[in-house]
Amino acid sequence: MSTPPINITTIDCTRDNAERLFDSLRQKLSPRGDVVSEAGRQRTIALFGEPLTPQQVVERICGEVRLGGLPVVLDYTKKLDRKELTRETLQVSPAEFDAAFVSADPEFLKTLARIRDNVVEFQSKLLNQTVSLAKEFVVPPSGGMRPPEGGTTNAFIELRQRYLPLKRVGICIPGGAAAYPSTLLMTAVPAQVAGVKEIAVVAPPTEFGSYNRDLLAACKLLGITEVYRIGGAQAVAALAFGVEGLPRVDKIVGPGNLFVALAKKFVYGEVDIDSIAGPSEVVVLADSTARADFVASDLISQAEHSPGSGVLITWHAPLIAAVQEELTKQLARLPRGDLARQSLEDYGALILANDADDACRLSDLLATEHLHISTVDPEAILAKVQNAGAIFLGHHTPVAVGDYVAGPSHVLPTGGTARFANGLCANDFLKRSSVISYNAAALANAANDIRRMASVEGLTAHSASVDIRLTK
Repeated sequence: MSTPPINITTIDCTRDNAERLFDSLRQKLSPRGDVVSEAGRQRTIALFGEPLTPQQVVERICGEVRLGGLPVVLDYTKKLDRKELTRETLQVSPAEFDAAFVSADPEFLKTLARIRDNVVEFQSKLLNQTVSLAKEFVVPPSGGMRPPEGGTTNAFIELRQRYLPLKRVGICIPGGAAAYPSTLLMTAVPAQVAGVKEIAVVAPPTEFGSYNRDLLAACKLLGITEVYRIGGAQAVAALAFGVEGLPRVDKIVGPGNLFVALAKKFVYGEVDIDSIAGPSEVVVLADSTARADFVASDLISQAEHSPGSGVLITWHAPLIAAVQEELTKQLARLPRGDLARQSLEDYGALILANDADDACRLSDLLATEHLHISTVDPEAILAKVQNAGAIFLGHHTPVAVGDYVAGPSHVLPTGGTARFANGLCANDFLKRSSVISYNAAALANAANDIRRMASVEGLTAHSASVDIRLTK
């Protein structure tokens, strides 16, 4: 029995109705917090006694955790994850880390070490460092910088931007349908490069989460000793507010399902967060030199996250049909092919643009998480696009290299937020402060400007704080 062709949306931007179809696609991919399946709706009613929206569910859980602490976390873990835990069994023990590490495939451990080194090398290169600017007005003026007009010499000003690591960070690791040691590497290692000393990992109490030996072995390799067997909104709330046995953190990072994303949004302000991430997504910009089988595999690789989105934008019309044929063939032989097919039919598209410039414009409107430029001259196309979380150049740079080995973090903005948001990096774990130092002569030089600004704004105490220091 032959596999039916994939029913993926096609948009021909050379036709009048294309903008309407494209806008509809953008709406599908935009962040949404009120969509829930009927099964999920029934489960919500069974748990809460009423058909709450996902946002309302998150507010209920987070509010209860804030007031009730650990008992509430354990109760929701029992109800939602069907796992009965205690304070003692909530945290992974040193013996469990050791057992996971000893039983791990040695080649897997070597792979983890190589990836860690790649991430450390890249993240270290971009790490912000404390910088300073000193201005000194000495006697005679020719021996140093000239003071402001009418100002005095022997004035000294030092300005610094100081960077210090956050003290404590929480990391969310998914564990529903697959294990993600890669996410641990792409979040924890940048934090370690920044100098964060305390890292608390939360992962659901599942075979793919905090009971997964590969994940625990990766934690052991990285020197992470705090792993808690909780997931969902209750895990985010526990990190943000702190509960018995789990001190609160300063920042929460890492991906998760809709409830994790909404919970991070809810606790923002109590703590910092990386982003409010949605399903994984990729846009492929391709010309006549792109291979249809390569492009199809790129679209499927993100769709298999289920949900996930894959969008092709090309100005070479024959590529549309060729990719559609390849999608049907490749999906038929993949273990997660049915899930990926459903994602592509729901959230994917094959788009024919008028030309390369039009393709770049459409790509910027989608502002995708991953952008793969599969063209004869990818650098030329790169110069025309702005909005993307991570960009992959050339026919031989699939998104998988960024997901697993390259060095930049794979925690990236989704749902069109790459218009203004950035991917996670070591600098996101630094807190910066400005440091300012004036001596008396320097304050005297600046006094009139301070007085004038204070007068304009009606803040006389500001001016007085200068005057009192300059009174002889």
